[in-house]
Amino acid sequence: MSNNKSTYLSEKLISLLKIAEKVQKNGKAVLPTDIDAARLSGATDEDIHDTVLIAAAFCMFNRYVDGLGTEKASEQEYQEMGLRMAKGYKYPPLFLRKFILRSMK
Repeated sequence: MSNNKSTYLSEKLISLLKIAEKVQKNGKAVLPTDIDAARLSGATDEDIHDTVLIAAAFCMFNRYVDGLGTEKASEQEYQEMGLRMAKGYKYPPLFLRKFILRSMK
């Protein structure tokens, strides 16, 4: 990381980002010294765990999407998706709820 980009980042965040970067390349690349450096900068075991988990999950999602040959959505599709997401999640209509709940059992 270059100094000019990291001057506004805390040492804790920088150490966690270094761990995430190593996870991206190879999980076994994270060394005990990386963990020690994160702890010395104020990271808790939970912070480190969450960092590794999130970095690994993103790697999996990216490989999944790439493996399916997914292509970028068009500008029009992004606008439509944004409108749907802005409405939030809703329960199914009353007439479908019983059927859905029964099928989930």
